[in-house]
Amino acid sequence: AAAPAPLLALAVALRTLNCFLVRTSFVPDEYWQSLEVAHRMVFKYPSPASPSLLNIHNYGYLTWEWTSNLRGYSYPLFFATMYKVLELLGKDHVQLLIWVPRLAQAVLAAFADVKLYSLVQHLENSETAKFVFFCQLCSWFTWYSCTRTLTNTMETILTIFALSYYPIKGSKMGNSYKYLALVALAIVIRPTAVIPWMPLVFSHFLQEQKKADLILHKCIPVGLVTVGTSLIIDRVFFGEWVLVQVNFLKFNVLQNLGTFYGSHPWHWYFTQGLPVILGPHLPFFIHGCALAPRRHRIFLLTVIWTVLVYSTLSHKEFRFIYPVLPFCMIFCGYSLKHLKAWKKTAVSFLLLSNVVPALYTGLVHQRGTLDVMGHIQQLCNNSQQASVFILMPCHSTPFYSHVHCPLKMRFLQCPPNLTGSESYIDEADVFYSNPLVWLNKEFYNDTLLPSHLILFNVLEQEISSFLALRGYERTATVFHTHVPQGRVGSHISIYRRKTETNY
Repeated sequence: AAAPAPLLALAVALRTLNCFLVRTSFVPDEYWQSLEVAHRMVFKYPSPASPSLLNIHNYGYLTWEWTSNLRGYSYPLFFATMYKVLELLGKDHVQLLIWVPRLAQAVLAAFADVKLYSLVQHLENSETAKFVFFCQLCSWFTWYSCTRTLTNTMETILTIFALSYYPIKGSKMGNSYKYLALVALAIVIRPTAVIPWMPLVFSHFLQEQKKADLILHKCIPVGLVTVGTSLIIDRVFFGEWVLVQVNFLKFNVLQNLGTFYGSHPWHWYFTQGLPVILGPHLPFFIHGCALAPRRHRIFLLTVIWTVLVYSTLSHKEFRFIYPVLPFCMIFCGYSLKHLKAWKKTAVSFLLLSNVVPALYTGLVHQRGTLDVMGHIQQLCNNSQQASVFILMPCHSTPFYSHVHCPLKMRFLQCPPNLTGSESYIDEADVFYSNPLVWLNKEFYNDTLLPSHLILFNVLEQEISSFLALRGYERTATVFHTHVPQGRVGSHISIYRRKTETNY
């Protein structure tokens, strides 16, 4: 039996609301590995007249991962298609470029929620399925992440879809072709998707009677078609044959260059990562693990295995283990179903305790870097004269996907040490080590000065003499976060240079 239509309608309505109630930034990849790339694929412009500020031939910006062939174009192509349609319809307004991809992600998330319901309904019964569905919908971290244009989000959605076709004992929905194709697609979009699927595919292989048939007639054809399609897409956009998945794994796993972006102790996912993304669900997850029947052990094994593998990599982030959250929700729902006396209390507790972090992280925490784009966007009316320099930790804000006009923009660069140089320091670090010296050296001539500077308020004191001397005045202050840390301030300041003709 398929999931009832009202359930899907509820999920779509809720995820659409979810989409509009998330107005904060999470990580730079949300824009720089998806929307920025898609914008550059679709919108072409001649390079700006002033190469001193930004010399781009395409109307957009590719980060070092793209110039080093570490990322594939399959995921950005999903958004580029939407952008192209909007362009052909003459509707490529900046607000649509921002919201249409997010809404598409929200609708996919809603379908995934319902797929999770169907899976549990087949494995258990409708009552357990309803509790799992409830847990999935009220999870604060899912609310925070599921409508974002992140590869981790798509990996999680595809994992749920694949899981619903996974041949597990008791499920009548098993379909090897469908689940393997979805797993392959997840791996193309984010190669690390191979991690949670290792125990699942291995378990399937052990149970399968016709092992040779599974490998020769299912795994190999599905793999060849998916990798072939991915290769062709990347060939078109890179202009050469590139196997990005291999480059990605080589960079992140073998060379472990991800540590450039910070490293954490081995136990971080167990002591912080998983407890934080589970949030108030944690006690129910533990209770559910203790109660769940034997056939669900493969799901628990997948969670433990994934967290263990990620623990061996020194660069750790909450979003990396997001794909195991739906597995955890199965156990949380199982726990709720088997609570006797406290069921209503538990449901109310989960709902109320998740609403606060969901709304706070979605509407308040780290919202300034998105809000400031509205201010930059207003400069488009005068994009010939205006120019913007974002003096913030690199990739703090989105870029052309949230401005959509050929405005001259620049930010502090921070590629990792790709050359292996002993004395390597990136531009952002050089700047922050002595902002005043850097600015005076970079803008030794007044004609080079940008018309607008965007910076966190923690930097103002340090460069106040530069701002005063070069005639900059603060025109706006935008709230960003209640918990400023290091180079990130509580507010963002926008400075405009006073000239004879202000714009």
